[in-house]
Parts: sequence; C-alpha cells; structure tokens
Amino acid sequence: MISQGHYQLFGTATGVAAIGWKGAGIASFRLPAPTAPETERAILRHLPGARRAEPPAGIAAVINAAIRYFEGERVEFFEAPVELGEPPPFFARVYAHVRKLGWGQTTTYGAVARALDAGPEHARAVGQAMATNPVPLIIPCHRVMAAGGGIGGFSAPGGALSKARMLELEGVPVAPVQHGFDF
Repeated sequence: MISQGHYQLFGTATGVAAIGWKGAGIASFRLPAPTAPETERAILRHLPGARRAEPPAGIAAVINAAIRYFEGERVEFFEAPVELGEPPPFFARVYAHVRKLGWGQTTTYGAVARALDAGPEHARAVGQAMATNPVPLIIPCHRVMAAGGGIGGFSAPGGALSKARMLELEGVPVAPVQHGFDF
C-alpha cells in the first residue's frame, strides 16, 4: 500500500505554513497563509488522505529553516529531501534547474527555457511548471520572473504580492505589483 503521507502546520513571521512528506521526502509545501484552516485545506488538496503528524528530524530541520527564512535569515534549501512523484519530464528538468537558484538570485521564464535547450518559446511551459510546483520555497519558483523585470504570476496565497515580499526579503528590488480591481 502506498503511503498517503503526513503533514504538519507551523507558524512563521508571515502566517501559517505547512509541509507534507512521504517517507523522508518533502512532497508538498504550502507558503504562509493568514489562517491555519486555510493552510490545512491547501496541503490536503495536494496530499489527500495525509495525516497530521510530528515530523521526523530531517523534515523538522526544513521547518526550522523555513521559519528562519520568513524572519529574514539567509537560508538555502538545496539539500532538503524532496519526493515529487513523477512530474512531466520537462517540468522535472525545470524544477532541477530552478532548485539551484540561491538567495536573491533571479532569472526569467525564458532564460530557464534557454538553459534547458528548449528555446525561449517554451517560457510558457516553464511558467506552467512554476505554477504547479508542489514545493515552493524548496524549489524557489518565486525567483523566476517575467521578461523585462516584471514580477510574473504566483499561485501561492497572496499571489504576486507574496512573491514580491519574498524577493524583497532576499534583497531583490521589484517593481510595484499591480493589484486587481476591488469590485
């Protein structure tokens, strides 16, 4: 029987985050949201049937690093164990490439495509991979921006504003984020 996984919620300086794991690998990470129920719903959408549990030492270390990250400490997640299942092959290549981006280092969707010898016309596919990234922060999709210095999209709680805040936390200057209309 395949394990459905486990998860744990944890507080950060910017809200409640969650981490989900299968075995020793991180299978899901939810960036901070304002409330615990919102975060718990999000993690369970990605890991249906997962049970809340105390994390093993390796996962607890990643939780502690994430808490420090959101307090503004320079933290890298290069060695955090991940269990992504079987993403589409191009997405797996994108994730491996983006995972190497360090604190404050940004790139563009087109540059990632070119680095993978896919050509800039595959920038949209890079964006799709980032939008479905199951472990944001671990695979730092917030560091991938649109051409011309635009912030690009972000599917985490808070959208592009959260992406901008994470980049600012890392010392990356960003253009003002356009907000939607309040109808």
